[in-house]
Amino acid sequence: VQLQASGGGLVQAGGSLRLSCAASGRPFSGYIMGWFRQGPGKEREFVAAISESGYSTWYTDSVKGRFTISRDNAKITGYLQMNSLKPEDTAVYHCAAGAALGRVRDKDAYDYWGQGTQVTVSS
Repeated sequence: VQLQASGGGLVQAGGSLRLSCAASGRPFSGYIMGWFRQGPGKEREFVAAISESGYSTWYTDSVKGRFTISRDNAKITGYLQMNSLKPEDTAVYHCAAGAALGRVRDKDAYDYWGQGTQVTVSS
């Protein structure tokens, strides 16, 4: 699976962005999809994940209630809607696919990665 993330940008605190992750290659609907981020000087961290069907989602605590992960298997695209953005959300955001259930928060569990998209939140 080839993944391409887009939708990043510069936004003021409190604003919103919607990231997209376009997939190609193997059937996208067969993979758990996740979003990770890497801030300046930090390790890549889990943000959110969604099951193959879209019925199950997982979030890191710091984004619960603000971010929503979704997917459209017909369009072979995943999304991350980010609302009420904070300066601490500033990072390069990466989409990934292929983790096994039970390891959705583990970056090493994902087989496929897209290039990152920069999100910068100003105060």
